Amino acid sequence: MSNRAALEVIALDAQDAVAAESGGADRLELVTDMAADGLTPSRETFARIRAAVDIPLRVMLRLSDGFAAGDAGDVDALVRAAGVLRAEGADEFVLGFLDEDGNPDLVTVERVVAALGGCRWTFHRAIDRAADRDALRKGLADLPGLDTYLTAGSAQGVDDGLPTLLAEAARRDEPGYGPRILVGGGLRLDHLPVLRAAGIDGFHIGGAARPDGWDGPVDPAAVAQWREALA
Repeated sequence: MSNRAALEVIALDAQDAVAAESGGADRLELVTDMAADGLTPSRETFARIRAAVDIPLRVMLRLSDGFAAGDAGDVDALVRAAGVLRAEGADEFVLGFLDEDGNPDLVTVERVVAALGGCRWTFHRAIDRAADRDALRKGLADLPGLDTYLTAGSAQGVDDGLPTLLAEAARRDEPGYGPRILVGGGLRLDHLPVLRAAGIDGFHIGGAARPDGWDGPVDPAAVAQWREALA
């Protein structure tokens, strides 16, 4: 892994994607419906974005708001969605499910991951709602393709989660702590120096790339400001 930090930007459509790439984003997280905190985009949306940019795309696998996978039919639908996106050429994904007790829903996660055929994937901010973060990491440690945790360190965001992020970064050589920490969720530019000093090299922005809010597009200049700060 190089010393250059990675910047991932949320994209809702091809316009966002082109703007984020031109601003210096290294990777995009593709979602739809930010009112529900980001759901799986359509096959058509993925195809349009894939045709518009050259940088890697991580596609959200999440069909409803919250961090529960739902019933058996819902899980079947997730697996189908994964298959459709794989067939369209998607090769990186984002997912994460908890049970009602805040433990990882391993049955669902394993089923969805099996449908990915070894693709790389991020376990998203469900970790910030987990009953036991350490147990979650260790429980997922042997799953194929898991290379990243998207986390703020806390459900309340990076301000609250900073001590947790720094503590987890210091454990990177321990079982379950090998995947890259991708910090996102209330992340600000003034958080970067202490996170970088701890060796954290992955950063994820959504609203920070959109000066006009979620109703407005990604602004290349906003992305470029982050890219420059992470140089």
